[in-house]
Amino acid sequence: MSADVTAVVVRLKLSLLRNGLRQSGGRRAAYVASAVVTLLFAALQLLGLIALRGNEHAGSVAVPLVAVLALGWAVMPLFFPSGDETLDPTRLVMLPLRPRPLVRALLAASLVGIGPLFTLCLLIGAALSVAHGGAAYVVGVLGVGLALLVCVALARTVAAANIRLLTSRKGRDLAVLSGLVVAIGAQLVNFGAQRLGSSGLAQLDPAAEVLRWVPPASAIGAVESASEGSYGVAVVQLALSAGALAGLIAVWSRHLTRLMTSPDGSTLQSAGESASRERTSTGLGRLLPTGRTGTVVERSLRYVWRDPKTKAAWVTSLAIGLIVPVFNALQGTGSIYFACFAAGMLGIQMYNQFGQDTSAFWMVALTISSTRDAYVELRGRALALLLITLPYATLVTVLTTAMLGDWARLPEVLGLSFALLGAMLATGAWASARFPYSIPQEGYKNVAPGQTGLAWISIFGGMVGAALLCAPVIVLTIWLNVSAGGDDWTWLLLPVGAAYGAAITLAGLHLAAPRTAARLPEILAAVSKG
Repeated sequence: MSADVTAVVVRLKLSLLRNGLRQSGGRRAAYVASAVVTLLFAALQLLGLIALRGNEHAGSVAVPLVAVLALGWAVMPLFFPSGDETLDPTRLVMLPLRPRPLVRALLAASLVGIGPLFTLCLLIGAALSVAHGGAAYVVGVLGVGLALLVCVALARTVAAANIRLLTSRKGRDLAVLSGLVVAIGAQLVNFGAQRLGSSGLAQLDPAAEVLRWVPPASAIGAVESASEGSYGVAVVQLALSAGALAGLIAVWSRHLTRLMTSPDGSTLQSAGESASRERTSTGLGRLLPTGRTGTVVERSLRYVWRDPKTKAAWVTSLAIGLIVPVFNALQGTGSIYFACFAAGMLGIQMYNQFGQDTSAFWMVALTISSTRDAYVELRGRALALLLITLPYATLVTVLTTAMLGDWARLPEVLGLSFALLGAMLATGAWASARFPYSIPQEGYKNVAPGQTGLAWISIFGGMVGAALLCAPVIVLTIWLNVSAGGDDWTWLLLPVGAAYGAAITLAGLHLAAPRTAARLPEILAAVSKG
């Protein structure tokens, strides 16, 4: 019976993959291209690990690599819950299946796909890099199999433990953090690679000594121990990985039993609890100005907090705006002027303001009957962005300055940041009215089909315009830095940049307002296409 269930679930996984590829030629091409790139990268990693054979620090690379792989498998279900349809066991609740056969079937089905194949290639490379002798190869076969099963079981256990959360609205919002994770991870990899390139692989030895006892990295540590003749240590390390696999399967089975026998309480709410909740005015609402301006500011901030696509854009911009200057400062190769990156990344949020509303923009359009209404609407949206951007850009600039110890340049960099932000608000308001486009609410696309050209013109054209508008402040900064005695006057760039940024923002809003009022039907049609 168990073998029959396993075969059926594996065929179900293959059918899901096959039917998904049949939906469109574009999807097939994207899948094939991603598979080729992934497998090519895996092959290169495999060759690189094999090339480490004989290096005294090969184990210090292989063992942490397996630990990082396991971490990736653990967080994958949290950030990409829709990446694999079989990750959701609640779809099988109505079937007469027992947890234990179902666990075995789902574990086997989890080994089908590009991800397991990529992991297998890296695990084989890690084992070969440290294996020397017949006993080590035998332990390597067991270690690679155990490590792969632990990675897969870890992902399944995390998914089963959090499936109620991941299938809810708040749970799906976790996916917005994937941009943050990717941004931080890329910078950490870059930073680590530079450190290793300058200091050598010996820096990994302390971490490897600890991780070789942590499953599933202990399975590869067992291969290295067997190569050194420490067979007792190798057995203990394999036993740790086997114990971890057994523990994960037990936890996974318990969560499956609960999911398949208990009602879903995540969507149930007692009448008393719902009746006891009363909407109260937030402190922010009381601090905002009355009238349309305060309403627009509060609405825009609520979009940032509640709308998944808007939140994803903000989280990514906030992360990259901090990571670029800070990591460059940590590497000792940064410049204090990199702090302007924070203002630039957040200034992009002013572009396509009406597209962020999607089809709900028609309710806003009904309230705009004059150029004055359009101006107040744009002004409120700009104020909402400034409430976050001004303190954030200031904080990033001060932090970067403190890390580099270049306090004398703080005023001029702040002035440049404020001028850049003002220029991007001005061009963003104009581009929002002139080149609006729709943002699909479903999936990971940020531009509706057929509007990619509009998006490129809006964002990159606006950024070029912002750079040109900042030219006077940039020229003044260069002149003060190269002229004799100019350093004594660079502090003036702070008030000059702030005043210039405010003036250019107001000018941009005044220029965009009549165009917004005149093009309301076209804007509404453009942003409602998604």
